[in-house]
Amino acid sequence: MNIETELKKDGIEIVGRLDTLSVNSLAKNVSSKICEAFPKAHFSSKQLFIEFARLPMFLAKMPEGFAEANYFYKNSSIYFKQGVPLDELEKFAIHEFIHHLQEVKDKDGNLYRLGLCEYSEFKTYGMALNEGAVQLLTSKVLNQSEDIVKYYEISLPTNSPNYYPLLCNLVKQLTYIIGEDALFESTFFSTDTFKLEAIKLLGRKEFLKVQSNLDKLLYIEEKIIKLNNQLLDDNCDTAKAQKIGMKIYNYKTDLRKTFIQTQDLIFSSYFNKEFNNLNTTQEIEIYRTKLYNYQNYIGITENYFDFNNYYVDKMADLENRYEAIINNVSLTVVKESKLANLFKALRKLFLSNKEEEKE
Repeated sequence: MNIETELKKDGIEIVGRLDTLSVNSLAKNVSSKICEAFPKAHFSSKQLFIEFARLPMFLAKMPEGFAEANYFYKNSSIYFKQGVPLDELEKFAIHEFIHHLQEVKDKDGNLYRLGLCEYSEFKTYGMALNEGAVQLLTSKVLNQSEDIVKYYEISLPTNSPNYYPLLCNLVKQLTYIIGEDALFESTFFSTDTFKLEAIKLLGRKEFLKVQSNLDKLLYIEEKIIKLNNQLLDDNCDTAKAQKIGMKIYNYKTDLRKTFIQTQDLIFSSYFNKEFNNLNTTQEIEIYRTKLYNYQNYIGITENYFDFNNYYVDKMADLENRYEAIINNVSLTVVKESKLANLFKALRKLFLSNKEEEKE
């Protein structure tokens, strides 16, 4: 199967080649911006320009709802959606140029690593994790400010409101725990630093589940886009539209459920594991602050109280741990303090009030 046939399977139809002047303009602007945004990466603007300018770039017809640019690793080429102005193309080019920098191929030219994504003969691991990471880097290059958006009835903070907002939010939650330097290194240079640190802090089973859930979210979103495109088809009658509408509704429900489960798994895995390592009052204060600030990263839906409930429980546990440390009591069995009991009482009151509001 040739390249054009493979592209057509994804709905990409080549119109023509991007002119040399536009290619050089994109390469020059993106090179300098990446170097400015990531000084620790020690990129050379001149070398990046040469690398990017050599990439074959094409204009193409693309399906509605999909990205305005697409990097095809089999021929190391970028396809831009026809009709997008050059100044707009730049922000889409950043994401695809980063993909090119990530490429790790074997001696036969077969791709086996793309940043946080690993390719094996039978399966691909971490594709969604990598897409979210690349878009976070792209948002940093563009210096995009954070905003609160509502996406599939999930309100969440994101620096990328139009592209992969759910993935970006969850990857940013992971990055808050693990650190930006590890994310940047692994995304740009295809290392295991971020993954290994995530396994260390969350647990191997927990990280692999998070990674799998991110792939599931990406899959669901693509299915929703394809179904929405079917609704736009002139041959879609009322009966067919109703069936498609029900499928979309079910996918959206599954998407919200998967997002919340993934978010809850990230913070509970990390903070439960970290709690067992608290041996000084200073460590408790650092933990307390980090847990409190986590609320600035989460996505919420109607009647979502998981993080609030977890926070109240952990504050009670911290109070017990704090008293045990200052009283030099064994940390294995700790009697609940009055303040800890107060936290639990407040939680019960909070939940009962919410139940009354529902009624």
